[in-house]
Amino acid sequence: MSESPRHETRIEPGPHVLNGEPMPEPPPEKSAGPIRPARGVQLDGKVAVVTGAARGIGRAIAVEMAANGADLALIDIAGPVSPASNAEPATPEDLDETVRQVRAYGARAQAIRADIRDIQALRGAAEQVERDFGRIDIVVANAAIQRWKPLLDMDDADWRDTIEVNLNGTANTLRAFAPKMVQRKCGRIVVLSSMQGKHGTKHASSYSASKWGILGLMKSAALELGEHNITVNAIIPGLVDTKLTRYEARLAEAIGEVTGHKPDHAVPSQAWDARAPVTALKVAWLRPEDVSPTAVFLASDAAAMVTGAEYEVTAGDSAKSV
Repeated sequence: MSESPRHETRIEPGPHVLNGEPMPEPPPEKSAGPIRPARGVQLDGKVAVVTGAARGIGRAIAVEMAANGADLALIDIAGPVSPASNAEPATPEDLDETVRQVRAYGARAQAIRADIRDIQALRGAAEQVERDFGRIDIVVANAAIQRWKPLLDMDDADWRDTIEVNLNGTANTLRAFAPKMVQRKCGRIVVLSSMQGKHGTKHASSYSASKWGILGLMKSAALELGEHNITVNAIIPGLVDTKLTRYEARLAEAIGEVTGHKPDHAVPSQAWDARAPVTALKVAWLRPEDVSPTAVFLASDAAAMVTGAEYEVTAGDSAKSV
């Protein structure tokens, strides 16, 4: 049986005319195109770079993109980052597991151990990816650390290292990889902020400030890179269950945010029972796999006209913020 042709249609056949003059339309490369089944959301033939890919949201985004046809360059320090991080460091074995999961979808995968604070290392990685894959279509700047400590009790590293990894590291990622996209006059960049970057966060000021700064960086980069047909957008997750957040101090803060009382020893069930009733979808936190489909959309042809935008994935925390 022969395969039926893919159906394409426009809502209103053009050209559209006003006062006898046709309305200008975006060129095909700057449009999501006509309506068709599964329009543009596949990433077949694309090459994506994901930082912080060893686990958590970074792994989920990488695997989700592989499941939708992309090949992956997976960047992670895969080791200790800073004493200012409350989470256990990722390991080389974590990064290897991401490679395994990506390849399980038939995608190519390349692991690169690099520190996003080192822009020369990232520029070297960009050269390596372009040489080995032939192109770079998508960059996801996800790597981050989190510190929970009162502002006045912070050591210099508690503030400096969080800003250096999260904000400066995200900027380094754009500065290292975007030139490859500029050369090709196309590309998709997705940065990861946080709902803590949309409001203040008690005892996590360095993290909140870094994630707030990422939004300004994203919007500025969107303005600068748009002329090169490169989109830049931010995903803003709510509370997601990852190694970054899965520790007692974070759970205690989550309970305190709702009840006004932070327990000395918090357990997951306490945090869930406190948070779930006050979210619109009645879940206390998300899984990384709840965030990753948004990254695929923003990386796809379907998002051709989306840039400088913030996409909140929060189970309803967004409904309580401005």
